[in-house]
Amino acid sequence: MPRFHRLPFLATLFFSAISLSLPSAAAGVDDAMKAGFLKVCSPGDYKPFSFAQADGRFEGLDVDLMDSLAASMGLKAEFVKTTWAKLMEDFTAGKCDIAAGGISVTLDRQKKAWFGTSYMVNGKTPIVRCADVSRFQTIEAIDKPGVKVIANPGGSNERFARANFKAAAITIYNDNIGIFNEVLSGKADVFVTESAEALVQQKLVPGLCAVNPDKPLQYGEMGYMLPRGDAITKAYVDQWLHLIKANGEYQRIANRWLN
Repeated sequence: MPRFHRLPFLATLFFSAISLSLPSAAAGVDDAMKAGFLKVCSPGDYKPFSFAQADGRFEGLDVDLMDSLAASMGLKAEFVKTTWAKLMEDFTAGKCDIAAGGISVTLDRQKKAWFGTSYMVNGKTPIVRCADVSRFQTIEAIDKPGVKVIANPGGSNERFARANFKAAAITIYNDNIGIFNEVLSGKADVFVTESAEALVQQKLVPGLCAVNPDKPLQYGEMGYMLPRGDAITKAYVDQWLHLIKANGEYQRIANRWLN
């Protein structure tokens, strides 16, 4: 058989192989529509993206955006509390249709889940006591013996700290809200997190300052985690995000939480 005659046959085999490798479960959008609500996994400890109140209510940028996404389907958003360490486990176990709350797009996560189009560029930025801003300008300046770095467990902040700081002492601290007081009190010197969180926390905790938040130590993007192989849900979420950015809704919500 001539080589060009084999091309349609080989293409059929290729796309068949892809189809077999993808999950056969119903799309997240379809499941949400049948259930009557959109289930959203969120750690709920990451201002300004998602924060769980004592009464169980969630608030934040991603909370408002998930409410918008659910409303576009004629549904209500239902938030499922998780932790950064258990986020992927809970998501892949089917406890929710989508995950949100300041989630960094990483290749490690991409191995087990999909991401919608990123909605924000948000790189890693140190937050330190204001008197120490000039001292901790670079990774090299932070990574010295005697410097106390602190990180919250299970997410990209811990991975960044372990990958970049070998000489500095690293402490893993479980409370992602209380971690800022650890820096303020001097129990830790540096916490590296996303620039948006660093900017919000320097307003909330007088005495703490973000270090060069407009020039982060590492490029990063935020996105919504979706079921792997679910092209239907990804297409819907991407189109919803495109439309709310075009009509100004996204910016109005972002202004509420970021400015």
